[in-house]
Amino acid sequence: MQVPTLCDSPPELDTAYFRKAISQFATGVTVITARMPSGAYYGVTINSFNSVSLAPPLVLWSLAHDASTLEAFSAASGYVVNVLAGDQIELAQRFSLPSEQRFDTLPFRLTAQGVPVLAGTVAWFECRQRSRYSEGDHVIFVGEVERCYSHPQRTLGFHRGRFIAI
Repeated sequence: MQVPTLCDSPPELDTAYFRKAISQFATGVTVITARMPSGAYYGVTINSFNSVSLAPPLVLWSLAHDASTLEAFSAASGYVVNVLAGDQIELAQRFSLPSEQRFDTLPFRLTAQGVPVLAGTVAWFECRQRSRYSEGDHVIFVGEVERCYSHPQRTLGFHRGRFIAI
């Protein structure tokens, strides 16, 4: 097998090729949840989550400018990042599709600040919204972690356009 070198000419960079190349990087799958002052719950599936800093504890995630939940998450004072377990594909799909009833019949509990924590996740991070940055076609949210919990088990991942258990 011949290994490509830096001298090989890569294909023309376009959105489709960039998406194909970036899909080679396996990511975890999360559902970000928030509660509005009106009492309404919001949630969205995200795989663009990672840690930024240990001191202070900071995490980031991003959301497309055209996402139906952007206004809600921009207005939220805080949110919970729910890291999904390897068997929670249905939950990831539920929060990736537009729906007003995402939380109906769904087991969850509320943090002291009233933000939903989904049942069965491998970890969760309750964050205070610290900053937002508009970059390209997304908004990057940076949250300061106020509380977190870990229940190690197989995690849901996303690789090459498919969900995988890792």
